[in-house]
Amino acid sequence: MKKQLSKILILALLAGYLYSCNAVKRVAEDEYLLTNTTVVVNEKKDNTETINNLLYQKPNRKIAGIPLRLHIYNKARPNRDSLFESWLDKKPKRREKLTKRFSQKQVDKLKKTAVGFNNWLKETGEAPVIVNEEKTKRSVGRLKDYYISNGWFDVEADYNIEKKDNKRAQITYEVATKQAFLIDSITETIKSPIIDSLYKRFEKNALIKTGEQYRVTNFEQERERISNELLNSGIYHFNQDYITFEMDTIGTNKKVNVGIKIQDRAIRTPDSIRREPFKVYRISDVNIITDYSYENRNKPFQDSVSYGGYKLFSYGKMRYRPKAITDAIFISPGAVYRNIDRTRTYRYLTELRTFKYPNIEYFENPDNTLTDTIRLSPLKKFNLNFSADVSQSNIQQVGFSLNPSLQIRNIFKGAETLSLSGIGSIGASEDAREKGDPFFDIVEYGLNVKLTIPRLFSPFYTENIIPKYMSPSTSIGLATTSQTNIGLDKQTFSGNFSYNWYPSTKVTNRLDLFNIQFVNNKNPNNYFSVYTNAFDSLEDIALDSYNTPSEYISTNEAGAESLIEEKADDFIDLVLSDTNYESSNSTDYQAVSGISERKNRLTENNLILSSSFSYSKDDRTNLFDNDFSIFRAKLELAGNVLASTSKLLGLKKDDEGRYQFLDVAYSQYVKTELDYIKHWDLGKKNVLAARGFVGIAIPYGNSNSIPFAKSFFAGGPNDNRAWSAYNLGPGSSESTNEFNEANFKLAFSVEQRFNVFGDLNGAIFVDAGNIWNVLDNVEDDAATFSGFNSLKDIAVGSGFGLRYDFSFFIFRFDVGFKSYDPSYSEGNRWLNDFNFTNAVYNIGINYPF
Repeated sequence: MKKQLSKILILALLAGYLYSCNAVKRVAEDEYLLTNTTVVVNEKKDNTETINNLLYQKPNRKIAGIPLRLHIYNKARPNRDSLFESWLDKKPKRREKLTKRFSQKQVDKLKKTAVGFNNWLKETGEAPVIVNEEKTKRSVGRLKDYYISNGWFDVEADYNIEKKDNKRAQITYEVATKQAFLIDSITETIKSPIIDSLYKRFEKNALIKTGEQYRVTNFEQERERISNELLNSGIYHFNQDYITFEMDTIGTNKKVNVGIKIQDRAIRTPDSIRREPFKVYRISDVNIITDYSYENRNKPFQDSVSYGGYKLFSYGKMRYRPKAITDAIFISPGAVYRNIDRTRTYRYLTELRTFKYPNIEYFENPDNTLTDTIRLSPLKKFNLNFSADVSQSNIQQVGFSLNPSLQIRNIFKGAETLSLSGIGSIGASEDAREKGDPFFDIVEYGLNVKLTIPRLFSPFYTENIIPKYMSPSTSIGLATTSQTNIGLDKQTFSGNFSYNWYPSTKVTNRLDLFNIQFVNNKNPNNYFSVYTNAFDSLEDIALDSYNTPSEYISTNEAGAESLIEEKADDFIDLVLSDTNYESSNSTDYQAVSGISERKNRLTENNLILSSSFSYSKDDRTNLFDNDFSIFRAKLELAGNVLASTSKLLGLKKDDEGRYQFLDVAYSQYVKTELDYIKHWDLGKKNVLAARGFVGIAIPYGNSNSIPFAKSFFAGGPNDNRAWSAYNLGPGSSESTNEFNEANFKLAFSVEQRFNVFGDLNGAIFVDAGNIWNVLDNVEDDAATFSGFNSLKDIAVGSGFGLRYDFSFFIFRFDVGFKSYDPSYSEGNRWLNDFNFTNAVYNIGINYPF
């Protein structure tokens, strides 16, 4: 309690010090520090970011009501270099003594350090915002322009500066919008007959509509819409400058009559400009140069092919199958010119990752047709990379790894890309080795092969279902890894066959037609060496609760007893077969049963053959968009193919009645995940971010539990940050396992992000969620979700964090406090460990969501 009071006292003193700082220290006698601005619109305050951004002057930014950056700036001294010189000459012989003692170079370095720190204070801080009446008048003008552009043509605006005796002032802006103008009649004047005909086709989608309020942005977007529609309808020479709007508000009783005018094409000659009606252009020829380079530009072609109306040329031997190239071209010979076809062609050719950014040029012919020339510059066929790493961890003194990778482009002449990557590592374990064992006793190696095909690899025609403008691709991968002296020494094999396509710029779809994973635990006897907490719990029962036979116990020289690790499995069998112990000490009996169940599940080999579909919609317009939402959904089904063919394949059952394939009981389950993220831009570098996640995996048929690799966990830097990874749950159980997992998860987070100064940002957050077992073989009531009543076991963590923006990534540091811990008894779960001693400190890269 005394420690808490001392912390509160320190914070109070710090806050008092900041409040007592002289904010007007750098404000001249005839100047005033701007402390507040208020915009009153029609007698109501408007604090929206849109209105605040119109003002030329805003008060210094504050954190918790304190202008921290202003105080930092005030700590800097003006003309620090001259002050330092004055300090040197203030006392006789000070300069001479310092020079003799440290040398002139050291004195100059001291001066540079002092001046540099002073400059850092200025750059990090924020100069006082001084009231400038000229800027205030300009702000009034900008406010009026804003409301006029949104239909309030009779708007009036003024300001009032309230100056105080303490060199501080605040500004109030008064705005009276009066009645808004509405759009009345809309007429069109279109010179070219073909434009008039095309306009009537898409007029129904107009953004300017009768009865709606006049807004300049609607006219700008309508101009862009009309231009795009015409450019995608064969009008090659069209641009937005041909579209003008005429407004009439005279005698209209607060209404606007709109005239849309589209001129004929302007053709410039040396002496004059003449106008002609627009015409529809078609594509006559599409020429594709498959190996263009600047050095080859004037050389004759050595090879050419005609395919599907396209003409392909090569300076050397043709290295690509024509269909692989033409499938990526949306510009078709004989078709009407469409600007969107050029855009899609750029995108698709770039996504092939076989060529550098392509060059597409149109050449106009006398007969109102266009010849299109596409120049493709191939990337190198082979790309070889190596990376090496030196590491140290809790399981190894030192480790070395090598990761070579080879990328082969256009391997089958269809713009396919084959990627080969490997991993090889050796390490020296922390555990004591037997005499004669090698120093490097940890070994891991693996190989990953991935083939990317820039189309749907299928025996069926899929263009009608997934057209090529959705950039479909096929990915086929195989991977294998093997470990020695790491955990249970897993040997894994995986393979996948998947389709990817993009229905729009915001939506991504992925279909894993099949995904196979095989995990072989080569050293399951090492379980209790890896999961030491489970062994410690078992040992406590063996020594304190159960009448354990002496052959299971060892005694050291000091007389301390311990459970023999090699006898742990035999001890479990002994306890579980003891019906008297089950009735007399059910709690410890259930604990041993749980340890046994978990050991069997984590040491058994896994075979997973699944299919899944993933959907993602990302509304972000660019990397700097702070107002967006992301929705992700995934559905995965495993084991159904093997289940439906078990009898046909003659599969045998194991002792638990499960069908086995290749001597391994295959997993069967359905798993779904829903993830939603929403960001709100509150302005002034303030962002409110929220996330909700729901995931459930239900075993059935050939399984009564979910494989560890497919389970859910809670805690960690990207989850509930008040608990370390795998440390939360399941439910209200007081688990001591190193890795807690379950098959049902709820997770919710809210985070307020704000700027501290410069590239340093802060955040406060609340995380809530937990994991539970449901519809599986776990019988522990504390770990099982039994209905809405189990929601009381949702853990709540809160805290704060700092983020530093390095432009190419964000370094994140978060401190999480356990606000509501379900592992405590009901009625005693709030704020038990809400202190820095029990806080969890997280380091991460980029934002958690």
